[in-house]
Amino acid sequence: MRVVLGLLLIAWANAALAVGAQDSGCHAEISCQLGDRSYHVKEPDDWDGVTPLPVLLHFHGWMRQGTLIVKHSRISGATRRRGVLLLAPNGRGKTWDFWDHDTDDVAFAAKVIEDAAKRYPIDRSRIYVSGYSYGSAMAWRYVCEHGNGVAALLAVSGTLRQSEDCPEAPQEVRHVHGTRDNVMDFPFGPGGDTTYPVALWREKFGCGDGKNMGEWRITREDLFDRTEWEDCDSGRVVLDVHARGHFIPRGWIARQLDQLLGRDPSYP
Repeated sequence: MRVVLGLLLIAWANAALAVGAQDSGCHAEISCQLGDRSYHVKEPDDWDGVTPLPVLLHFHGWMRQGTLIVKHSRISGATRRRGVLLLAPNGRGKTWDFWDHDTDDVAFAAKVIEDAAKRYPIDRSRIYVSGYSYGSAMAWRYVCEHGNGVAALLAVSGTLRQSEDCPEAPQEVRHVHGTRDNVMDFPFGPGGDTTYPVALWREKFGCGDGKNMGEWRITREDLFDRTEWEDCDSGRVVLDVHARGHFIPRGWIARQLDQLLGRDPSYP
């Protein structure tokens, strides 16, 4: 009887969180206020209002805001079909301060997750951090400084310096970058090494040699060459390289979530 009562209380508490989130009025393009800053949240389709939700914290690109992210087919379109709660913080001046360790954007983003946890039942074991362009560099900075509770980094077309000293790290890193990117330049290594964009994490995790997994594609236009590092003292690194420029590849975020969540791959 006590077990049944306990389960009922948990279900009631989760339902109350969901109702509280709706009553707050912040959802999708209506921002959630957090002190003098704000963020956006988008629930997944067909969520039952009770089941704990994996989280994707996504940092927008330069001169963008979370209003774009919660409508973006390659970001929100991926999370809402996969049972993932999307959190999209707003950068001050529509940008991010990721250049060095002395930034309050990391603390702000951590508060976004905690504030969302007051509104929704979140699955702490499946918190993913993502970003595009400047937002990708910010996602790297976030997990560099506050990544111990992060299940995976999903980074698109933007890095930190590979010489950065990161006190923390996520459990897994997945990065995609184009060799013709002329906005956040592809960081070629010595001799044109195309595995250099993740050198920081390979060293941090104590990885051995990478394994080239060959080419794979999601759409006809989007072809990737994948290298994986699984022989590491800790963690795992995945790098997808394509021969195009600066953009979010169609289906890439969705495919990473499918793999991380143990789902059958689908598009979109």
